[in-house]
Amino acid sequence: MIPASEAIQRPPDARLMIVDATGCISDQPRSTFVAFLRPGDLVVANDAAAIPASLSGVHLPTGRIIEVRLAGRHSVAPNDVHEFCAIVFGAGDFRTRTEDRAAPPHLSPGDQLLLGPLKANVNRLLGHPRLVSLCFQDPPDGVWAGIAHHGRPIQYSHVQAPLAMWDVWTPIAGPPVAFEPPSAGFALDWHALAEMRAKGVDFVTITHAAGISSTGDPELDVRLPFDEPYRIPRAAALAIRKAKARGGRIVAIGTTVVRALEHAARAGQVRAGEGIATQRIGADSQLRLVDAILSGTHEPGTSHYELLRAFLDDNELTRVTAELNARGYRTHEFGDSVLIVRRQELFQGYERADTISGREVERCGDLPKSFGRALKK
Repeated sequence: MIPASEAIQRPPDARLMIVDATGCISDQPRSTFVAFLRPGDLVVANDAAAIPASLSGVHLPTGRIIEVRLAGRHSVAPNDVHEFCAIVFGAGDFRTRTEDRAAPPHLSPGDQLLLGPLKANVNRLLGHPRLVSLCFQDPPDGVWAGIAHHGRPIQYSHVQAPLAMWDVWTPIAGPPVAFEPPSAGFALDWHALAEMRAKGVDFVTITHAAGISSTGDPELDVRLPFDEPYRIPRAAALAIRKAKARGGRIVAIGTTVVRALEHAARAGQVRAGEGIATQRIGADSQLRLVDAILSGTHEPGTSHYELLRAFLDDNELTRVTAELNARGYRTHEFGDSVLIVRRQELFQGYERADTISGREVERCGDLPKSFGRALKK
C-alpha cells in the first residue's frame, strides 16, 4: 500500500475494497459505499472531534525541548481534563519518522513541564520511560484554552504539510474528545447521509475518544490501543436494539465504533451511558454486535489491523492485504477504505454480489458448489 501524503478527506478517486461474507473481493469507487447497504441496516459512526493534542514545551528540570502527545483520559466529560495519559518525545517534530524521534530526557514523578501557557507535572510513569500520567495545574477552562491556543494536531511524517484542525475533523465532528481523528468517518458526507435516509438505512452516532495510532516504540505499540472512554446516547442505544430486532445489520464506521459497541455489548443489550473500552479485539474475539465495518486500510502489525482479524481469518486478511498492495491502495488516515462483512452474513452476501455496480466481484476463494448454486439464484 502507498502512504496517503495529502490531507484530502474525500478525494474524487478514493477507492473502496469490499469483502463480502463469502470472501469475494470487489474494487469500487468509495463514493458507492451506500449502494452496498440494505434497507433496515444501521450505520454507526464516531462523532468525536480531534483536539490539538501535540504540545511542544520544555522539561524544566533539564531545560530540554520536548513534545508531549496527549493519548488518553478517564472520561469524555468536558471538565475531566486534569489528568491525561501522554507520550513524551525529545526535540523534533512530525517531519521526522515517529520511529526515529529522539528520546525525551529522563522523566521522574514530580517533574514539571512547561507546555506553552500550560504547566503540568509528571504524576507517574506508566510502565515505560516515555509513557506518563500527566497532571495539569490549570482549571478546566484554562486547560482547554491552553490546548486550543498552543496545541496542534498529532501528525506523522507521511503527510508533509502541517495539518490544520479542519483537516482532522470529520464532517460529523462534535465533542472535542479524540486525540487523533476517527478517520474512517472521512468517507462520510451529507450526500451519503441523504442517500442512506432515502434507502431506508438508519444512521446514528456515538462518541469515542479515539487514541493515538503509533508511538514509534515497538514495546509501547503492542499496548495499543490504550483504554478509551466512550458515550452511547440513548437514541443510539435504542436504534441498535431496533435494528437487531428487525434483522438489520450494524455497520460500524471505523475501529473505534467497533471497540465501543463491543465493549458495551459485553453485558448483553447495549444501553445508553458512558464506559471505558479496555478490551483488545483481535483474532480470538467473538463479535457480539457489529456485522460489518467500513475502515481505512491498515498494515499488518498495527492495532487497527489486529481488530480486522475479528472479521476475517488470517488467510482471508492476508489475501485482502495482497490485493490492496497489488492495486496500489493508499493507507493511513487520508487513504482509501475497505468494507468487510462478517462471515455469518453468508447468503445475504451472495444476494448482494449480483447487484454490485461498476466493476464486478473479481476475486473469490474456493467455495463449495452449493454456494455457487446459491449465487446463481
